[in-house]
Amino acid sequence: MSRVLRPPTRRRTDAARRPHRTRLNWPHVVGWGLIQAGVVLAPFVFTWSGLAVGAALYVAAGLGVTMGYHRLLTHRSFRTPLAVEYSLTILGSLAIQGGPIQWVAVHRIHHKHSDEDGDPHSPRDGLWWAHMLWWMPYIPAVDDPERYERFVPDLTGDRFHRALQRYHLLVPVLLAGALFGLGELWGGVGLSWVVWGVFVRTALLYHTTWLVNSATHRWGYQAYRTRDRSTNLWWVALLSLGEGWHNNHHAFPRSARHGLRWWELDPTYWGIRLLGWFRLARQIQVPGR
Repeated sequence: MSRVLRPPTRRRTDAARRPHRTRLNWPHVVGWGLIQAGVVLAPFVFTWSGLAVGAALYVAAGLGVTMGYHRLLTHRSFRTPLAVEYSLTILGSLAIQGGPIQWVAVHRIHHKHSDEDGDPHSPRDGLWWAHMLWWMPYIPAVDDPERYERFVPDLTGDRFHRALQRYHLLVPVLLAGALFGLGELWGGVGLSWVVWGVFVRTALLYHTTWLVNSATHRWGYQAYRTRDRSTNLWWVALLSLGEGWHNNHHAFPRSARHGLRWWELDPTYWGIRLLGWFRLARQIQVPGR
């Protein structure tokens, strides 16, 4: 597997590349602050059952993002019955990364302008900007529905996805209530289940998703020549259930399989194949020889 040389890029200042960023996206800023406040409680309410709940929901919500939001809704790398599609979308909303329509639109914009002007989160604008700071200001191109909805005509015509886009925060709120009640029944550990199953898990999943935006456009290796700086990075792939094989993905965006070598582990693809085994996924796209 060989590295490829990146073409030279014209140097421009961060101020020239970045959009105007004077207005904060207050729902994002306040929401992130609340999540961090909940994380602070984690050591004080730790229980092993809370940790297990958090780990299980990390995988469930993570697959909702990687399999549902990303590989199914964004790239249509496989087909599935609507009941399965909607279920995966609900799991994706548990990650509190936004509704499905906006999430898909932002990712399609990223592919259209990857590492160029217009990319919402390129490390060309700074590693921390790519990792999380891009999410803090209000940027009309990715926050104004009239701007971003033109990238998702396939989803805006679906009543379920439009409803979930509007009420996506209701899903994690209902989950938090259910976790508290079940935890109290389990043994008076409701607060522990909420803190570890919602706040800690959400913060970790945010950073894992953001690592795909930042680390896999900065470090790692390129197996394929692409017009951007996407790379494959094994440790991000492990954390993100296979999304860290990012250069493979940019080379073959419609592929349901991101780990293309035998040693490039891709749990999300395994899940898609499992759905296929139960005849719940079809037309699974993979690169040809």
